[in-house]
Amino acid sequence: MEKNMYYIGVDLGTSSVKLLLMDKQGTVVKTVSKEYPISFPKPGWSEQNPYDWYEQSVAGIRELTVGIKKEEVAGISFGGQMHGLVILDENDKVIRPAILWNDGRTTKECEYLNNTIGKGKLTEYTANIAFAGFTAPKILWVRENEPENFQKIRKIMLPKDYLAYRFSGVHATDVSDASGMLLFDVKNRRWSEEMLEICGISKDCMARVFESYECIGHLTEEAAEKLGLTTDTAVIAGAGDNAAAAVGTGTVGDGSCNISLGTSGTIFISSMTFGVDANNALHAFAHADGHYHLMGCMLSAASCNKWWLDDIIGTGDYAKEQEGITDEMLGSNHVFYLPYLMGERSPHNNPLARATFTGMTMDTTRTDMTQAVLEGVAFAIRDSFEVAKSLGMKITETKICGGGAKSPLWRKMIANILNIRVCVLDKEEGPSLGAAMLAAVGTGAYETVEAAAGQIVHVVDTIEPDAEIAARYEEKYRQFQQIYPALKPVFDSIAKCESSLNLRGFTQGNLLLGESKFSYYRDKVARNGEEYEVFY
Repeated sequence: MEKNMYYIGVDLGTSSVKLLLMDKQGTVVKTVSKEYPISFPKPGWSEQNPYDWYEQSVAGIRELTVGIKKEEVAGISFGGQMHGLVILDENDKVIRPAILWNDGRTTKECEYLNNTIGKGKLTEYTANIAFAGFTAPKILWVRENEPENFQKIRKIMLPKDYLAYRFSGVHATDVSDASGMLLFDVKNRRWSEEMLEICGISKDCMARVFESYECIGHLTEEAAEKLGLTTDTAVIAGAGDNAAAAVGTGTVGDGSCNISLGTSGTIFISSMTFGVDANNALHAFAHADGHYHLMGCMLSAASCNKWWLDDIIGTGDYAKEQEGITDEMLGSNHVFYLPYLMGERSPHNNPLARATFTGMTMDTTRTDMTQAVLEGVAFAIRDSFEVAKSLGMKITETKICGGGAKSPLWRKMIANILNIRVCVLDKEEGPSLGAAMLAAVGTGAYETVEAAAGQIVHVVDTIEPDAEIAARYEEKYRQFQQIYPALKPVFDSIAKCESSLNLRGFTQGNLLLGESKFSYYRDKVARNGEEYEVFY
């Protein structure tokens, strides 16, 4: 009788590591989550200690496998927070805390890359342009601001790859995660020698590149003992969190699509062929299935609804607020909402963009504005969807996941605004499930990532677009498209006004009101020759 084998998926997130144990049939046996701290040394900075990732992952895996025979754990793989910079010295020791994806210190370096090196050259070398979160600008920052640390660098790693190294002893990365470094020639799936030269980095500092489903090695004796497993357990390369999540939703092969309505929002489109849009509106990355994908990322998605309902209206009853929005109202709203609470990435790449309501009159209701928020997020997703279509991609349906996807109304809006079928899945475990599936492929349980997805991922509901509603939304989307270009000069003007505040360094403290403690920043600013003390 063939014994059942198990596969571990490790989702190394920003606030916690989520671990999942899956059997060969795709049944999720158990999940565990372990938190670790995040540090903000200065406003806009974001760092973590890689040793915390390792210690909490070890503790989580030991808890995850209680009651499982250690020889039955066939493989471990990873989905991880992307873009983070982990640097090791000649003894493979961490030189400084990891600089994370959401760290904003590299404005100067991004301007240098995009404007001096030039977006055209960056696209030629890597298929992408510079964003503050990417890894290459972080390397330039270390070179400029911490030269003593820069001189010590012998290995450059991404967060999940540090875990893989601690488990296997192999310096490795995968094509999907490497794609987000701005150091990787995505089309040819290799390091860009031009970008390494620009950053002053030797190719010897870079990890060996694997496909996401490839085995990089096995647990070392030390790691096996720490984890309570055996040295027969394979370590599979894994993927960046978005690519791993896409595997977990079956978004693989040609023209498959997934929309995530989380705090931020993404539209992820897999493709058998490489493609880049003319304006770099979408990220063009290698995919974990062995092919490619395009991804649009909006910085505020479900967080827009949370802001509107929690902070502005003051209610936690999200479902009740949506009850009054009927089918007759869909595509008929006269209020529009731009969902740019934190600026925007795809497709505008404009940190100065701001959220707005437009079109309100004396008869505008609370329900109209709630509807506009939901529609504005869906319209913004369609902006990226249209870019993918301009490249000739034929997309007839999408999977949907994330907290916002639990709303039947929002799912219906997505179906009609994009005019495609929306598919709801039976389970939503995110990158940890995709990582476990990659472990199963890498150990031979499935021949391909597509085969694993076909067996493990199941659709339990579909929402078809309604022809009349979709037609109404088509007209509304054309109106929505005109708002951002019209307001962009206003956003630029607002930013210039804000920049007239001469910030001189924040100090942080805490304020106790009743039984609640609030963090604040205190700063001295100069404006029009006068100095003020302000609190944030």
